[in-house]
Amino acid sequence: MTERVLRMGMVGGGQGAFIGDVHRLAARLDGKIDLVCGAFSRDPENCKATGQQLGLNPDRCYGDYNEMMRAEAALPEGERMDFVAIVTPNHVHFPVAKAALEAGFHVLSDKPATLNLDEVKELAKIVHANSTLAYGLTHTYLGYPLVSAARSIVAEGGIGKVRKVFVEYIQGWLAGEVDNKQADWRTDPSRSGISGCMGDIGTHAHNLAEFVTGKVMTHVAADLSIFVDGRLLDDDGSALFRMEDGVKGVLSASQVCVGKENTLSIRVYGETGGLEWYQEEPNTLIRTYTDRPTEILRAGQGYLPEHVQDGFRTPPGHPEGYIEAFANIYLEFAKALQTQGGVKAGMDAAVRGMAFVEALVESSNNNSNWTEIKA
Repeated sequence: MTERVLRMGMVGGGQGAFIGDVHRLAARLDGKIDLVCGAFSRDPENCKATGQQLGLNPDRCYGDYNEMMRAEAALPEGERMDFVAIVTPNHVHFPVAKAALEAGFHVLSDKPATLNLDEVKELAKIVHANSTLAYGLTHTYLGYPLVSAARSIVAEGGIGKVRKVFVEYIQGWLAGEVDNKQADWRTDPSRSGISGCMGDIGTHAHNLAEFVTGKVMTHVAADLSIFVDGRLLDDDGSALFRMEDGVKGVLSASQVCVGKENTLSIRVYGETGGLEWYQEEPNTLIRTYTDRPTEILRAGQGYLPEHVQDGFRTPPGHPEGYIEAFANIYLEFAKALQTQGGVKAGMDAAVRGMAFVEALVESSNNNSNWTEIKA
């Protein structure tokens, strides 16, 4: 594919949706992607109004995703969308991704990839059978440049052999009964899957731990809880975990910690040093040593590797945050389509994420026994 502005279609993200506008802002930030079509809502009026608000051709605001795939595939190559962004509740991820891939379109999907492990393995077969198709997950936090800096330090032996990982994602918005669309589907097994909190935000913690350490998580011993009466899925959980090469760790996720917003953090300790990164202070990476003072690495500074520098858009001291990290995910995906390169969270990460969720639930249902993550 020659370098040009890519054309994006979107499924989900209609007016009133939680994350649609964030995706659209991120996709457009670097001028590499244009939104050209969408099936934004099952409600025709909502879909039409969303398209009108976004300045889209009404003929390319479709009633459902199947209609969109058929109509876009029938357009001339120079007009049809290049890829589909999926920004729906979990249970819709699989059918949309499958339809898009089978129609020959690349896919960038919200996580988790599917409702269960069987579905994501079916998607993997489609992608692996066609080397021209790209698939990515919007694991947004991998878009923060200092997360990539942490990964590089670990990979280069900067903290020695990795020993211990602490990773957590703590929220408070589901501490009581919540009556809105976002809470409704996240606590509904038919739309969210077999896990609530862990499937929603625990998967981010799992992905972050694997990315920074470069190690695959192999076993978990989990304890999932439901604190709010009447809720059908976990709203809190903790797990001990094992990774390749003898690495041990603790993962915690909760949506019932009153006052917490999006407190994602990771601490990694090796034989000779450690690293700490906190999502709510994303422009700082703390590096510790056995034999010298602690260092505080800051975003945008010239001492960071070139590939990390590429993720910044502003001079040091001008804070960048969530939208910029999200935009880095879209920019990486655009570059991957242009060069047939890779992405930080692709199909392998999608499969491992679903295997992680299923292992957590199995372990918790069996007295927190150690359970293998069978990706």
